[in-house]
Order: sequence, then C-alpha cells, then structure tokens
Amino acid sequence: MTPTENTTTTAENTRKTVLRSSLGILSTATATHGTGRDADIPLPRLPGFVESAFSPLAYEAARLCLAERPGDGSRTAVALASTAGDTTTADLASRRMVSGRVHNPLLFMQATPNSVLGYLSREFGITGQMFSLSTLDDPVTELLSMADLLLEDPEVDRVLVLGVELGGSERLTAMYEELADSHGHPAPAPTSALPADAGLAAAVLLGRPGTGTPVSVRSAEAYESDGDTGAGGTGTHSRPGSIQSLFDLVGLHRRLLREGGSHVLVTDPRAPAFTLTVTADTDTDARNETETHAHQ
Repeated sequence: MTPTENTTTTAENTRKTVLRSSLGILSTATATHGTGRDADIPLPRLPGFVESAFSPLAYEAARLCLAERPGDGSRTAVALASTAGDTTTADLASRRMVSGRVHNPLLFMQATPNSVLGYLSREFGITGQMFSLSTLDDPVTELLSMADLLLEDPEVDRVLVLGVELGGSERLTAMYEELADSHGHPAPAPTSALPADAGLAAAVLLGRPGTGTPVSVRSAEAYESDGDTGAGGTGTHSRPGSIQSLFDLVGLHRRLLREGGSHVLVTDPRAPAFTLTVTADTDTDARNETETHAHQ
C-alpha cells in the first residue's frame, strides 16, 4: 500500500464510528460442534429441534453467558445474526419436498431463527425485544450497533448478542459466492468452508459500562489498516458470512481479563474497529474470577 493509499484508508477508518457510547461486556461464550477444533462439544439435545446444529449451539452459547451473569429477563434484549440462518433444516425440507415426501411442520418451524429465540425466552424468562439479523458484513459491527441502539431504551439493561454459522452444501457455497459478488466481497475460498455437519456459535452479553462490566468496548476513533490487522490490532479476515470476528472478540475479551490493558480489534480492513479496555477499577482477582467462569 502506498503512503497516499494508507492516508486515504486511515482517513476513511477515522470516520467509521459505530457506537455512540461505550458498552460493557458482562460475559462471553462460544460453542462449536464438528469443526475439528479442540473445544468442539457433543451437540446438545434441545427438545423440539432435530437434525441441525443451529438452534442447539445458539442455545448453548446463550446459556453459558446467562448462567455466568444471571439477570432480569424483563430488562434483557436479544439479537441473533446469521447470514443464511438454519440452512441444514432448509435444505432438508427442500429435499423432502422435491422427492414428494410428506411435509414435516417441525422442519418449517425450526428453519426460522426466531424459533430458538422463543425457546430462550421461555427458558430464561426473557421478555425484552428480540431480533434476528441477516448480514453479509462483519457481524461484530452489526451486533454491537444493535446493542448500542437497544440500550438507549431505559427499560433495557442488558443485550445478549449471538452469531451462528453452519457448514453447508454445494448450494450454500454457491449462494455465498453469489451474495459476495453482488455486494463486492471477495468470493469465499472452498478450503475455508466448514464441514457439512459442523456448526459454531458465539455469544456476548452486553450492558452499560460500570460496576460489573470489567471490560468495555467502544468504537476506535482511528486505526492504521494495511490490509492485515492494523497497527496494534487483532483480527482474522475470513469469508463473507463467517462469524470468526465474534470469536476474535470473545478471545480478546478473555485475554484482557487475564492480562489487563487495552487492545484494538480490527475484524476486516473495510469494517470499523473497536477498542476493548479493562476498566480502571477492576482488580486482578475480579478479572481472574470472571475469566474462570468464561471458560466453564
């Protein structure tokens, strides 16, 4: 990148402010299945949800976050992001239909991302607003922006944000390629796709900064971007539709709980950056305790 290009990119990034105020991170969690990662878990059993990893993993990540930081469900909102939703169920329902088999109403129900949100609301007494988002852009940006907006409501104290991604079929890969092309994104590399039966989910419980939120997150006012992670930044640039940036956010949160300090998260050169900081009144014991819970 030439000096002129770098100056232009930095100037553009300076203007990309997503959060109007800081957010406090209460807890984070991840759940993966069939990906080959060390942290993979057996697929949790979720009554009423079959065949697909989408809803069980979304529920498991949410459960871990909410179990670590119980709170008032009436003052909790939820936002779930996924580019294509439960593609495993959608593909299965389509194959049954074209083969002439009897339609299964259960498959139609669980193919809707809102279904698992309804299950979450019942299990944890959540009666706040709930949203499902579909985006090809960076999910961290979309979800933090939604949380920032929801916390403007004085009746909301916490926002649980979730990202879910499934492995897929050739049809799903073709869909990503078409979406990427139409939105100016690079086409996904075949080797970056998850195995067909794999799934991953990440959850972050957010609130207003203050007591009980040892790490805060705010928009980075400026950062250097050279097409990689930026100066002093951390991030993994991955294919469109990936929720890897949410895993980066969770990993950075846990690192700061251990080590303290401040760090910039750059999820993509085209996306806004965020600064995560351990609050000044958080002592080492509190960070260690929170970090221990985050790994349970």
